[in-house]
Amino acid sequence: MKLQGKVGLVTGSSSGIGQAIAVRLANEGADIVVHYSHNRQGAEETLDRVKAAGRQGWIVQADLSLTHETKNAVSQAITDAGGLDILVNNAGIEKRAAFWEVTEEDYDTVVDLNLKGVFFATQTVVKHLLATQRPGKIINISSVHEDLPFPGFAPYCVSKGGMRMLTRNLAVELGPYGITINAIAPGAIQTPINRDLLNDPPKLDALLDQIPLKRLGQPHDVAGLAAFLASPDADYITAATYFVDGGLTWHYEEQ
Repeated sequence: MKLQGKVGLVTGSSSGIGQAIAVRLANEGADIVVHYSHNRQGAEETLDRVKAAGRQGWIVQADLSLTHETKNAVSQAITDAGGLDILVNNAGIEKRAAFWEVTEEDYDTVVDLNLKGVFFATQTVVKHLLATQRPGKIINISSVHEDLPFPGFAPYCVSKGGMRMLTRNLAVELGPYGITINAIAPGAIQTPINRDLLNDPPKLDALLDQIPLKRLGQPHDVAGLAAFLASPDADYITAATYFVDGGLTWHYEEQ
């Protein structure tokens, strides 16, 4: 129970990796604010699992691509829970299109959620931490594609590359205040966002050939690392990105 007495907000925690992180943090003793955008039923399921772990939980709703909704949701989380110690920026989206076919609307949809939303959610939490003079843990869920090219997903790569630099920059700026910020870069994880891949055996087999561990990751593979980074065991770790990819990044060829 290394997170006993802590409160965490996990964005996009109505399913997939976010849900797994919320539940794992609760199992480690943290109370959890569950965030969702559209999937209320999934958020309720996450909340039920948090409570089943013996922890308190709350739900907030927001479209994190809209700055005013982002700030309002984080403020509501702080009010409901009586404060925050941990922020996990997990919510994200991707859209496939050849670079020359990407529309401004699709670019904005991806970058506004994946990067701008993270920026202002983090800013709102940091203001709270500074005002209350408490240390904090910020964990950004990035992607192997902060480093690894992903043809057909240029806006997604832009957003994750930006997250990498934001993580490093804020680690330097916030370190003197006892606030650490790190990133987790998942590879191919078995979640709803990869539904098309899971239903395409030839494409799935080709990907598995590129993964030294020869399997897709599971949400709990990411959640365990998030729990570590949120814990006192990681108090001297900041500005780092941890790859959870089964070795994909160093054994990858675009098909």
